[in-house]
Parts: sequence; structure tokens; C-alpha cells
Amino acid sequence: MNQVGLRRMTLADVPAVMELENALFPEDAWRQNTLLGELSEPSRHYVVAETDGEIIGYAGLRCVPPQGDVQTMAVARDHWGRGVGRTLLTELLDEAARRGGTHVFLEVRDDNPRAQKLYTDFGFEQVGVRRGYYNGADAIVMRRVHPSEQGPGEEEER
Repeated sequence: MNQVGLRRMTLADVPAVMELENALFPEDAWRQNTLLGELSEPSRHYVVAETDGEIIGYAGLRCVPPQGDVQTMAVARDHWGRGVGRTLLTELLDEAARRGGTHVFLEVRDDNPRAQKLYTDFGFEQVGVRRGYYNGADAIVMRRVHPSEQGPGEEEER
């Protein structure tokens, strides 16, 4: 596999990101206007992962300190298991920390064990469930507290 690079998402990336979004989430895909709105917000940080000029993943963060929210994250199926998701999530958590976000939240489908494992590997813990949040699936609400904010006896695994 060739080198994977990360960079900020631009408006020129929107068509390729939307193609990937629709392929991965046919029943829950964002609309293009939603993504465009996200890109225009100063509290957001969106990145793409690419190799050989092809976008193979993307992720977005909303951060209004002290809280951050992973808005979206996806990797092309043919790149699963190659560390792209870890690279994207690391970037979002690093950006949250740079912006003063100490508590990062996300929702993950209850029928997506691969993503759940990734998030727990990064220290996210389940804090709730949103019934019927996704078409045909519940959302597990997860939170990660920055290591500097953890109390005695709490450790981050990463």
C-alpha cells in the first residue's frame, strides 16, 4: 500500500467525499448541503485521507471547548484494516486537544463492532444509547476524556 496522507478537506473534495459517503452509508448518507455547511463553520475541522491522489477516507470534528464531537468518520472498504481510521481519529483527537477540547463525544452504530473497537482502543467509553438514531440501528454514545482531565485511577489505553 502506498503512503496515506492527511490534509484539510476543501470544497474541491466534496464530490469525492460525497461519493464515498453514499457508498458507505446508503441509508444514512449526509446530504451535500450538510457537508458544505459543516465546512463553513469555524468550530469544525475536516480532513481527508488520500493515497495517490485518491480520497480513501474523511473525518470531521466539531470543537467548542471543553467539548468536542466527532461529526463523521469513514474509510473506503478496500482500505479497512490498514490503519487509516486510526490515523483519522488521531488527527481529530489531536485537533480537539489543540483547541482545548478535553471531552470528546461520538455516536457509533450498535451494529458496527469494527468502529466500536477502534473507539474503545482510543479510550472512548459508552455513556448512553440513542434508540433508532440511525435507520435500523441504535447509536451508542461514547465519550473520551483527555488524559490531563482524568481522575486518579483512570487511565487512557492507546
